[in-house]
Amino acid sequence: MNIAVLSGKGGTGKTLVSVNLAAAAGKSTYIDCDVEEPNGHLFFKPEQIESEKISVKIPLIDDALCNGCRKCVDFCKFNALAYVGSKVLLFDVMCHSCGGCSLLCPQKAISEIDKNVGEIQKGVSEDVTVVTGIMNTGEASGVPIIKNLLEYIPSSNESVFIDCPPGSACIVMESIKDADYCVLVAEPTLFGVHNLNMVYNLVKLFGKPHGVVLNKCLEGDNPSEKFCIENRIKILGRIPFDNELGTLNSNALIVARESDKYRAIFTSLLETVTKEVQHETAVNS
Repeated sequence: MNIAVLSGKGGTGKTLVSVNLAAAAGKSTYIDCDVEEPNGHLFFKPEQIESEKISVKIPLIDDALCNGCRKCVDFCKFNALAYVGSKVLLFDVMCHSCGGCSLLCPQKAISEIDKNVGEIQKGVSEDVTVVTGIMNTGEASGVPIIKNLLEYIPSSNESVFIDCPPGSACIVMESIKDADYCVLVAEPTLFGVHNLNMVYNLVKLFGKPHGVVLNKCLEGDNPSEKFCIENRIKILGRIPFDNELGTLNSNALIVARESDKYRAIFTSLLETVTKEVQHETAVNS
């Protein structure tokens, strides 16, 4: 089963949940799609690391062949090309690597070259395979890296936990496309409700079965819990706001491996999520 873990913003507890679900599952795969700021590896501390560079195609203009017809400039809807003086200039940060300009050029003045945009690191931590995407600083989009990350989903029935980027942008949409179930992590504040609503609308749009984990729970009113009840969203579990969790997490330790209390919490959460996936599979089969 492929489980995507989302949140409307950073710091909500998305990585806490995904890392500890993977640890509780035993033999599993953890994929960190938060390629701008991946941090799951800080908890897992994987060994036997293998690295793969990720590149995209960008145009290379041969000025000697170009006759200044500007067809490539007119074609590019992303404004990655401009004709200045007597040359076509490329703004590679704007390029979406569609390849249209090279196909369209009547003079065959445009070819394509590889541009490195980041890397993928793969290692192991006990029984967990840890796959991390790292985007180069200054790149406009992590989608090409995430596409490659999702190729690391094993073909077996092994549990896979996808730590998505925060928010609801294109990189999040790419991260959840192969998910069987989405776990939304929410904080107990009005701001938390706003961010929960963002990812809730996203998973509804994609038709993904989903449920919510309420993090940082305290005594008293919980606006995110109220939102779930009003919208009939399944509450998968609750994680308390306490000193033990805060201390272990701030020291980059996996709480499901360090604490009997939290091992029980995340094992129970994993069982609940597994039952939800099995139920959805039975309904749709």
